[in-house]
Amino acid sequence: MTNLADERKSEVRAYIAGFSSALLLSAASFGLVWWRPFSPATTLALVFGLALIQMIVHFRFFLHISFSRSSRDDLQLILFAALIMALMVSGTLVILFNLRTRMM
Repeated sequence: MTNLADERKSEVRAYIAGFSSALLLSAASFGLVWWRPFSPATTLALVFGLALIQMIVHFRFFLHISFSRSSRDDLQLILFAALIMALMVSGTLVILFNLRTRMM
């Protein structure tokens, strides 16, 4: 029974750590945009960096995906889905910009 209770405590701690990390990263992003301490290009790069870190936090703490052998299939599935979505978005943008140049 104590093993189950220890697992439960460990899982709750992981969720709390993930939630607090996600909240901190979101607050940092909003703070960068609100107070504008850097140039717009630097702020955009920092917000993109914070978003990437937040994606990793969500994958690790909420989706329980790590770089271990057992989770590698899940990670490959997510990366393949991201590749397909990137291809669809980039293809759509190419078509839209091509139509825009033809109409001007």
